[in-house]
Amino acid sequence: MTTSSYWSRRGFLTAALSSALAVSALPAPAAFAADAFDSLRLRWRELVLGTGFSAADPLYASRLSALGALAASYRSAMAPSSASLWPDLPYSSYAGDPVTGSYGRLKTMAMAHAQPGTGLTGDPGLAADIVAGLEHVHDGVYNASFTLPSSNWWWNAEIGAPQTLLDVCVLMYDSLSAAQITDYCAAVDHFLPDSEVASYSGRSTGANRVDFCKVFALRGVVGKTPAKIALGRDALSPVFPYVTSGDGFYRDGSFIQHVSIPYTGSYGAVLISGLAWIFALLKDSTWDLTDPNKQLMLDAVEHSFAPFLYNGVLMDGVSGRAISRGLPATSTNNFASSDHARAQSLMAALVMLAIGASSTEQTRWRGMVKGWLQRDYYLGLNANLGLDVASLSRLLAARDDSTLTAIAEPVGHRVFGSADRATHRRPGWAASLSMSSARVAFYEFGNQENKRGWHTGSGMLYWWKDTTLGQFSDAFWPTVDPYRLPGTTVSKKTLADGAGGDFGGPRPTSSWAGGATDGTYAALGMDIRGLQSTLAGRKSWFFLDDSIVCLGAGIGCSDGTGVETIVENRNLGSAGTHTLTVDGVAQPSTTGWSATLTGTNWATLAGMGGYVFPGGATVKALRQERTGRWSDVNGNGSTTPFTRRYLTLWVDHGTDPAGGGYSYVLMPGADPTTTAARAAETGWLTILANTVNQQGVQVTSRGFTAVNFYGTGTVGPLTSNAAASVVVRESGATATLCVSNPTQTVSAVDVTWSRAVSAVVTQDPSVTVLSTGASLKIRVDTAAKAGATQRITVTLA
Repeated sequence: MTTSSYWSRRGFLTAALSSALAVSALPAPAAFAADAFDSLRLRWRELVLGTGFSAADPLYASRLSALGALAASYRSAMAPSSASLWPDLPYSSYAGDPVTGSYGRLKTMAMAHAQPGTGLTGDPGLAADIVAGLEHVHDGVYNASFTLPSSNWWWNAEIGAPQTLLDVCVLMYDSLSAAQITDYCAAVDHFLPDSEVASYSGRSTGANRVDFCKVFALRGVVGKTPAKIALGRDALSPVFPYVTSGDGFYRDGSFIQHVSIPYTGSYGAVLISGLAWIFALLKDSTWDLTDPNKQLMLDAVEHSFAPFLYNGVLMDGVSGRAISRGLPATSTNNFASSDHARAQSLMAALVMLAIGASSTEQTRWRGMVKGWLQRDYYLGLNANLGLDVASLSRLLAARDDSTLTAIAEPVGHRVFGSADRATHRRPGWAASLSMSSARVAFYEFGNQENKRGWHTGSGMLYWWKDTTLGQFSDAFWPTVDPYRLPGTTVSKKTLADGAGGDFGGPRPTSSWAGGATDGTYAALGMDIRGLQSTLAGRKSWFFLDDSIVCLGAGIGCSDGTGVETIVENRNLGSAGTHTLTVDGVAQPSTTGWSATLTGTNWATLAGMGGYVFPGGATVKALRQERTGRWSDVNGNGSTTPFTRRYLTLWVDHGTDPAGGGYSYVLMPGADPTTTAARAAETGWLTILANTVNQQGVQVTSRGFTAVNFYGTGTVGPLTSNAAASVVVRESGATATLCVSNPTQTVSAVDVTWSRAVSAVVTQDPSVTVLSTGASLKIRVDTAAKAGATQRITVTLA
């Protein structure tokens, strides 16, 4: 057919019926491989369809039946014309994804044809319609002589469309002629030429690069072209090494995409998923990967991904625009875009990645997945209707494998200096901190997604107990007040949706963001700036075993609006009435209640945790119901309304404050008795400094002293000659000093600790001892360290 010829609806079905007679005589997909290409194609088919499950199992039967019903609806809605295959996906509508959308529906039909138990399994008429549909899209728009606008290159041309088309080619291979395979491969070559991976730059980096390689490799398999498979393999190599700027994995475990966005949970997950498919496809074949840097990607499982997975939650702070992706308008599945659903998709990728890894890695990763799935009470695999049958089968195989030991959540702290992120894990709870700087954007807006994520990088402090795993999952983003995200200090200045521009990655001008950790405790800080605002100030967080000490100082603004620090903004669900107790007195649980609580020493929110305000504070409180739609935060989201209740606590700094500050201690999981006891123990915490120049604390009972220096100065026993974060941990006769330069602009820092030291036990190569004795003085080389912590351990005199 030519690109100018089209079927009428009747002609289309007549052609399909004629093809059906031929297709019905074709053999089932070959059970043997004639050559190496067939072997790889059958392997890909198996990965797409899944193995080891019974179609009669109710868990799969319902999904397979739904797949068949969806495929049947797509089939009956086909109305081929010169403008489209389906009327609601006109080829000229380049604002969306009509080409990929059309191929996606054909893939659904192909899956229903290939999978057992769909009601359409092996249906020759369906096969004919799929083939006819492929021809229609090819002749109409996706062919080697057509040019698609570049406005949506990902979907319509270079990634989304060819990946989906090639999947259909694999599934329907025995129904396609050699000429059709040649035509479809030529179309892929036209829209994704080899030159797209000639250099590692522009859009050909990170996750996009892996997607390109996935297309090349599969196109080579389908078209039996060894050079394309080799190109898909070899063009991966620039993805593997650690980067020091731009997109990719950093030595500290950070992953960045779009130059300045922490994206481990979205683009990073796509990247590792794409690698998993390629590694699994090519393993032990002629084209198996031999680049030794491949191991860096395998190491990323525990170095980059696992730190952001907690009991089945994939933390939103590294998921970028994906946090705003709501539900289809017709869906009632509130898990489709949740942090738990994204986590399970990532877990499925990790299980597949294990296929291409060592047996030791495979056992450990499957054990990690087993533990995450077992502990995730909020979203069981049965309830996640967004999982395809193949992914579900792989996850269930890991969860239910009696030979595997479920690996427990680790305890410790990680600072991701290249992403301005940190995670803190303790028995029974975990926290994650999102900051921004001249290196890392406030947030990302693009494709009308994440329209109100303005303040997600302004010190947002996420935290979960092992019994409150749905805190940010239950319609949080469409219903939360975007000016009152927990942990942030923000101007109430009204911002337009998407403020900062499409993919602009608006960044603060300040560079101080990050901190130091000994792996258990930590000091983090941020020189905060406001998005399109005059807001400025200093924020610090000191992470301990049962609490997080939060300080703010030098908070100023001249926007003509109020400034607030949000101590808490808890999602209580659709009907939560969790009791707020303030200094031993239960407050009203009525929705709409608000109060200014003066002289507050401590508070608890039942089932959640406690808050201590050293020296007393004036705290404002509000209970409210908030109704929102995913479309409020994402132009492509559902318009179905959700209503959720919130309990908000904040410090009001007033309009256009100067020199504002705050101090409070967050105690996840603490009850009134524990919280009151901590508040009464006035000697437990000493705030050494809380000024615009330094912020520091000392907790003697934990042997912990930490200071964030925004410049030179002395605080308590510590002195620094430059911007630095310093953590001291004393334990018996030894102590460890941990130092970092969060600005990442200082080449060396001199730190003095006024404590008698007799000997040095260990030290990083970056640490030079200038003197010991009555005090310890060290010089720390911080050049090219990307804010990483440098350590020295000493014996106390």
